[in-house]
Amino acid sequence: MFSRLLIANRGEIAIRIAHAAVELGVTPVGVYATDDADAPHVSAVDEPVALAGSGPAGYLDVDDVVRAAREAGADAVHPGYGFLSENATFARACAAAGITFVGPSPEVLDAFGDKTRARELAREAGVPLPRGTDGPVDAAGAAAFARTVPAVMLKAVAGGGGRGMRAVTSGDPDEVAAEHARCASEALAAFGDDRVYAEELLTGARHVEVQVVGDGSGAVVALGERDCSVQRRNQKVVEITPAPGLDPGVRDELRSAAVRLAESVQYAGLGTVEFLVSSTGISFLEVNPRLQVEHTITEEVTGVDLVATGIRIAAGATLDEVRPFGDPVGAAVQLRIVAGSAGGLTAWSLPAGRGIRVDGAGYRGYHVSPRYDPLLAKLVVHDRGGDLAVLAARAARALSECRIEGVATNLDELAGIVATPAFVRGELTTSFLDDHAGEIGAAHRPRRYGSDPGSTDPGPGDATGGSPDDAGLVRAAGAGTVVSVDVSVGDKVAAGAALVVLEAMKMEHVVAAPSSGTVTEIVVTPAETVDAGGVLLVLDRSEVDDTSDGVGEAVDLDTVRADLADVRARHERGLDAARPDAVAKRHGRGLRTARENLADLCDDGSFVEYGPLAIAAQRRRRSLDDLVERTPADGMLAGTATVNADLVGEENARVAVIAYDYSVLAGTQGATNHRKKDRIFELCARRGLPLVVYAEGGGGRPGDTDGAWASMLDVPAFELVAKLSGTVPLVSVVAGRCFAGNAALAGICDVIIAVEGANLGMGGPAMIEGGGLGVVAPEDVGPMSTQVPNGVVDVLVPDEAEATRVARQYLSYFQGPVADWEAPDPRTLRHAVPPNRRRVYDVRVAIDGVADVGSVLELRRGFAPAMITALVRVEGRPMGLIANDPTHLGGAIDVDAADKAARFLQLCDAFGLPVISLCDTPGFMVGIESEEQAAVRHVSRLFAVGANLSVPIGLVILRKCYGLGGQGMCGGSLKAAAFAVAWPTGELGGMGLEGAVRLGYRKELDAADDPAALFDELLAAEYEKGKAVSTAQVFEIDDVIDPADTRRWIAASFPQLSAGVKAGNVRPFVDTW
Repeated sequence: MFSRLLIANRGEIAIRIAHAAVELGVTPVGVYATDDADAPHVSAVDEPVALAGSGPAGYLDVDDVVRAAREAGADAVHPGYGFLSENATFARACAAAGITFVGPSPEVLDAFGDKTRARELAREAGVPLPRGTDGPVDAAGAAAFARTVPAVMLKAVAGGGGRGMRAVTSGDPDEVAAEHARCASEALAAFGDDRVYAEELLTGARHVEVQVVGDGSGAVVALGERDCSVQRRNQKVVEITPAPGLDPGVRDELRSAAVRLAESVQYAGLGTVEFLVSSTGISFLEVNPRLQVEHTITEEVTGVDLVATGIRIAAGATLDEVRPFGDPVGAAVQLRIVAGSAGGLTAWSLPAGRGIRVDGAGYRGYHVSPRYDPLLAKLVVHDRGGDLAVLAARAARALSECRIEGVATNLDELAGIVATPAFVRGELTTSFLDDHAGEIGAAHRPRRYGSDPGSTDPGPGDATGGSPDDAGLVRAAGAGTVVSVDVSVGDKVAAGAALVVLEAMKMEHVVAAPSSGTVTEIVVTPAETVDAGGVLLVLDRSEVDDTSDGVGEAVDLDTVRADLADVRARHERGLDAARPDAVAKRHGRGLRTARENLADLCDDGSFVEYGPLAIAAQRRRRSLDDLVERTPADGMLAGTATVNADLVGEENARVAVIAYDYSVLAGTQGATNHRKKDRIFELCARRGLPLVVYAEGGGGRPGDTDGAWASMLDVPAFELVAKLSGTVPLVSVVAGRCFAGNAALAGICDVIIAVEGANLGMGGPAMIEGGGLGVVAPEDVGPMSTQVPNGVVDVLVPDEAEATRVARQYLSYFQGPVADWEAPDPRTLRHAVPPNRRRVYDVRVAIDGVADVGSVLELRRGFAPAMITALVRVEGRPMGLIANDPTHLGGAIDVDAADKAARFLQLCDAFGLPVISLCDTPGFMVGIESEEQAAVRHVSRLFAVGANLSVPIGLVILRKCYGLGGQGMCGGSLKAAAFAVAWPTGELGGMGLEGAVRLGYRKELDAADDPAALFDELLAAEYEKGKAVSTAQVFEIDDVIDPADTRRWIAASFPQLSAGVKAGNVRPFVDTW
């Protein structure tokens, strides 16, 4: 057994451990912070040792606590709960100093201290888990997970005690993001680790935990369960053992699961495995690898001194040596009595008697500090009969005998809880306090003690603030610790000037001057604790009027504070000006930097950057300074901006942009920039923002180290961006080399604008070689000579400047109409199609005559040349346009042309662009070769897509409109179109006229003396019947028009539609092909 045990804690638990140590014949040694020398635990130990620090930080100083243990000659340290109890670094420091840590091994503390690792261990042990993320997630990841479950609980990866937890039930991404930020902030403050993961929130469940004890050999025993459902904001208020009304089968399952998990890590010492129990079963929450606050009730029903048991096991005892563990007898309840304000205790009297135990730390005159945990005492009642009604009545009586004055407490609330009928019936869930708030608040706690005229019982007060009186005394509005005194005697101060800073409940509050005056006396000093109403300083208000130049009156608005200067300097390190070598290297390759591209794309001053201070997740292998210097923004710029605000107005011009920076880790996709783009993709979905992606980069990055991941296949980026398809316009720009994941992002986009010389492929050279497919050079993978004619690239341009200009132009079609437009000379259209029906012509002349001057942006020109697809404007209004090109296959629609047109129609439909169809086709391409290309399926896409358009399509027949191909050009039928008109050169028929004559008059032609003359005669008759005027006579088309009147028909026939993301999102997505 140990000789001297240092207790690295304070309050009631330090006293409890001291008692156990004495009973084991071990000398208890205590520690205390500089502001805690009068705490009750100091007098409860045989030898108190002063720590160097004050407040919680003093008890959290690993080196100083180990120093205290060494100086005291302690051969063991007991951490209690909270503070350093789950700190593996502290456990290792103790071992290095030759001191035994009373608790699990550092490795077990590491495993269970990381809640996501604990989930993995639970899964491996066959313990049921709620749905959750496999590791830490950012706000975007949490929101993505929240979409998969009815409600979500955000939880700190580290720590415990109910801190760093937030429930979100709405699924609103904004609420998830806000709660994620709060959770991360609280976790960082409490545990020094802001990582957060997400689990499904099981509403209507009970919180039940199992007490386990192990000796490190793999032997583990469960000592019953405790119901901890009565809690507020995940902080336990009342605990009961055994859990009332728990099904015996569920009880056995809980104990078995807890033992399996503890056995799997060869657990040593005391621990608690926590679960949620619902109608659907049990779900693992976490492991608390330490003595639990509520260990008391397990001690009462089992008769086992758990604290002594933990010390004996740490000293080397086995479970067999610390047995027997008796069967639980009866039931017990623990009620946590906590302070609701700071201040001096003017009364301290706690109950006693049969079945009542109190573990407390207080005395009359003791000052309750706002810097520490507010737990004052634990009231425990036990009944050997196990009747919860008897327990509740005993607890109510004991509470009525509690007399704690001088600070606000929760005694009345506790009395209300045990008086609630649902509590007496054992009907407990984690929402108990909210569900029964009215009953609890209405309950009355009798006071079974005499009155003391000298005592006070304040309610919760304001934290701090200046409160003057007639004598000029500035008082504290609430209790707190003096952090600083910001004035000196003789200072003249203006009203509102900062005088003193107080800390209360871990927050700093500035005490401001209530009026102008001169400081004549300062009463307090830093680190001193003051009560509510305590005098801070004296202010003579007669010497200075409110117009004088006193301390704090003038603020130089141009002053740059040191903290702001540091932030500015940090931002500047990521700018091009600070990276001349990287910039020169880009320029040497004939390419621009990512920031140069965004500066060109975005309207001046409109870019708002997200995550500029991010760095690569490689802190385990590289220094922070190196990462800041070499991995700015983790290789990807991201943010929002406006584009084309001068054309369409600022509101319609808002976009989101991401740009991979190839000068940083080859533009690869790392852990941090994955989170950044997830953030941007969610903003696009939430705010309806078009997205522009500069996609140059090498795909996934294998070198990141700072996270709990294996495959990284669970990143939501590709899901999130794919879900944007058909919802917001997606634009990608590709220059240089773009492989793997970067190429996938580009491929999901509606349009790919590529720079000559770029390479674009789903796998780069390394992936190709790794797959055993040979060694290839990067320039041989997906060159533009491949990706343009095969239809992957929509627009090929000479350089990034032109690519950016085209991106701006492309976006403009989805941002609405423009006021500044120029009409072409309509008379040119009269001469666009030759009168000789066999003479080919350039259909792009007709397109230029229909569209506003300079408004045509042709897409996929190098692919499927028989079909032209283009974005245009008519009278400033954005539209789509499809046209047959008679110079290729005579305008026949082959499989590629059909795919090209169908996909373009989807794009127009998704974003509300009406479609102009310029028809000159003899029909779909036929023949053996065409059928080998699956023509039946491909060409039928034109019907399936066209017939289901929500936008109007207007048909203008330039020359031929034959057969199924002609119908495919207008949505499946002449009457499906918003209008169907022809130029005088138009001709229509069920099939081409020549073919119709040969098939329809085969016998006559075979019998004719002059078949050629008969053919010409019959063809002329068919032409006369099928020409546009004849078709219009039977009203199969709406009119035959003067070509110069085409634009008027278009403008008059298409209603004003809302373009872009306001179009109604009628399509689930736009095909990538």
